[in-house]
Amino acid sequence: MNHRPSTGNHRPSTGTRTRTRPENGTATGSGLLGIYLNDHLAGATAGAERVRYLAKTSRGTALAPDVEALATEIAQDREILKELMRRLDVPRRQYKIYAGWVMEKAGRLKANGRFVRRSPLSTLIELEALRMAVTGKLAGWQALRRLSDTEDRLDPKLLDDLLDRAHRQLRTLEELHLQQVTTPLRPRERTSVGA
Repeated sequence: MNHRPSTGNHRPSTGTRTRTRPENGTATGSGLLGIYLNDHLAGATAGAERVRYLAKTSRGTALAPDVEALATEIAQDREILKELMRRLDVPRRQYKIYAGWVMEKAGRLKANGRFVRRSPLSTLIELEALRMAVTGKLAGWQALRRLSDTEDRLDPKLLDDLLDRAHRQLRTLEELHLQQVTTPLRPRERTSVGA
């Protein structure tokens, strides 16, 4: 599971840089792409923090090996996104990275039935949040893969590998979610009075 896609560009460089144009014919430049990728970097920051926290709280449980492997891969994916932004000459907006970090910390305050101790619902909620984060990442890789058809600074093989890995991560999260869902949500059996 801990396979890191190579960031080496397998496509020979033509020395040209392609600027994408929408259907109305006006150049987007790097402005909209920069906003898009910085938003994904903020999400990647939140996702990496969330899975790192879940790995910490899952130590010693049956979840630990899978969650730790996910944490490693998701951190690697964030670094690959930063490298792709560098290749595309997209500057990183630190305030968006910080916003992603803050968003993840605030997400831990979500009501889960407990104020001080960790709730049995916490792991379930965190797995669901991670599924949403990986789904968003998958959409970002899909967009970049489509862009790689006309942008020679993007490597289609790398993006195909990242797409495969995101699908694998979603399957793992789905399995972990199904393992967890019955424990905190199973209704307690009622004991009959006077039996």
